[in-house]
Amino acid sequence: MSTKGRINAQGRIVIPAAAREAAGLADGDEVLFEVMGKGELRLRSKGQAIARAQQIVGDAIAPHRNLADELIAERRRDAEKE
Repeated sequence: MSTKGRINAQGRIVIPAAAREAAGLADGDEVLFEVMGKGELRLRSKGQAIARAQQIVGDAIAPHRNLADELIAERRRDAEKE
């Protein structure tokens, strides 16, 4: 999808409704801007960014691992040493 808009004097851009809907953005979403290069931005909701980070971590660890249990065990070992 391609559409256009304009930046006003206050630096605001109105994102057309069709573009917001296609991107999964809703009224009230907190959004993050990531500069991808000169003249290029990535815009996504905070929830979308968190979901992507969780996916990256999930893909990087074995399915049978439980990182929370591993962290608790590590902290208990450290506490025993003190």
